[in-house]
Amino acid sequence: MRHTISLLVENKFGVLSRIAGLFSGRGYNIESLSVGETIDPSVSIMTIVTSGDDQIIEQITKQLNKLIDVIKVVDLTEFDHVEREMILLKVAPPKQEDKAEVLRLAEIFRGRVVDSSPLTYTIEITGDEKKIEAFIELMKPFRIKEIVRTGKIAIARERVKKASIKKSQEE
Repeated sequence: MRHTISLLVENKFGVLSRIAGLFSGRGYNIESLSVGETIDPSVSIMTIVTSGDDQIIEQITKQLNKLIDVIKVVDLTEFDHVEREMILLKVAPPKQEDKAEVLRLAEIFRGRVVDSSPLTYTIEITGDEKKIEAFIELMKPFRIKEIVRTGKIAIARERVKKASIKKSQEE
């Protein structure tokens, strides 16, 4: 089963290398990886997607927690959360009438044309994995020249307490 693991880590040289080494040294694959600073520039957040049964994921999280530079490890798969990816897709529609269709499909998927030339469009799409895959499939007949794809980023949804729901309903 696929798991999305969120890590808060110290924003220091070598942290990414140690985490990647932990995975590769134990024969685990990182399917996607995204890293960025948090509000505090001394702390980064990593989102790692990996696969394995519950025992393997438990072992991975325990090993990650042992690393000195790791502040917090959360398997977001266990929580209600929001996930997003982004792609930049360069497409070269073969016919003039195909250009309008590419633009129409990009609009349907709430994409943006971020660059264009006489022969190509570069389109940015953000969404969940299924949306990204569906858009790529629809673009295949229009000669995809290049795709650049981010790793998945994810954040836990805020838990709403019943007391605060009642209070807002009473007001």
